[in-house]
Amino acid sequence: MSRIPATVVTGFLGAGKTTLIRNLLQNANGKRIALIINEFGDLGVDGEVLKGCGEETCREEDVVELANGCICCTVADDFVPTMTALLERPDRPDHIVIETSGLALPQPLVKAFNWPDIRTRVTVDGVVTVVDGAAVAEGRFAHDEAALDAQRSADEMLDHETPISELFEDQLGCADIVVLSKADLLAEDGIERVMAQIKPDMRDGVKVIRASHGDVPPSALIGLGIGAEADIANRPTHHEREGAEDHDHDDFDSFDVALSEIADANAFAEHVATVIRRHGILRLKGFASVAGKPMRLVIQAVGPRIETYFDRPWKPEEARSTRLVVIGETGFDRAAIEADLKG
Repeated sequence: MSRIPATVVTGFLGAGKTTLIRNLLQNANGKRIALIINEFGDLGVDGEVLKGCGEETCREEDVVELANGCICCTVADDFVPTMTALLERPDRPDHIVIETSGLALPQPLVKAFNWPDIRTRVTVDGVVTVVDGAAVAEGRFAHDEAALDAQRSADEMLDHETPISELFEDQLGCADIVVLSKADLLAEDGIERVMAQIKPDMRDGVKVIRASHGDVPPSALIGLGIGAEADIANRPTHHEREGAEDHDHDDFDSFDVALSEIADANAFAEHVATVIRRHGILRLKGFASVAGKPMRLVIQAVGPRIETYFDRPWKPEEARSTRLVVIGETGFDRAAIEADLKG
């Protein structure tokens, strides 16, 4: 089967992503588009996008909402399973559009398209970054930076606390197309100021499209055939660029811990949540062997929020074991965490 092209649309809260996508859906000329939405706040994506979807272009069952936090922080837990389920439908879409949260780092999402479950079936046709031209011209990154910070504070699933300036840089640095929205609100000198600010963070050859009310021809946004997932090295994040120059240590560290078989799944989940709160662990995930249960227990935690479920029977040839991966800020007390988990 040929790989389905996917377009990643990124940009801050209020930049105009939803308006752009609505216009794309309304002018798809019969191309059936599946839409994955990961957004919050005042945009009203759910109702507005669904109202704009035609039956043939974007059916209700082709719209998937991911509300469990910032998509770049929940790639393994939410995005990859969602994409896999979408690709396994008998009536696969012609194109997939992914609208990220205003806080999302686009590069980790693009990198996720290299996962074995999806890399042979879907490709990143291109990354479209929507920039609020009016806000940038006024010296701001977003129309409502206070709302952006409120979104950050309210999102318990957010693993990164990237400053808005660095996040803006990363959204531009990953782009294949930059859409300068609200261009109708700017005089030519305002356009020039915006271009002067955003150009240094863009890769060579990336084009800027001026747009008003999201009115951009679909042919300018989809059908690019870029295969961005194979071009990750040319899309470094701010921290990767800084690390390459300054040899900084990563902000996060991780380790594996092996535990004995557990007696009770619910009690173990409560114990793990206590350890996470005690040590400020950012993420914890793994598998556990539960006494008397033929199924393997999956454990997924972001902060103290824990999800457990049995995914499949233990295979006859594999050893039943309990192994967890712990992720936290560099400098955490590994010995103490391991002792508490085993306690």
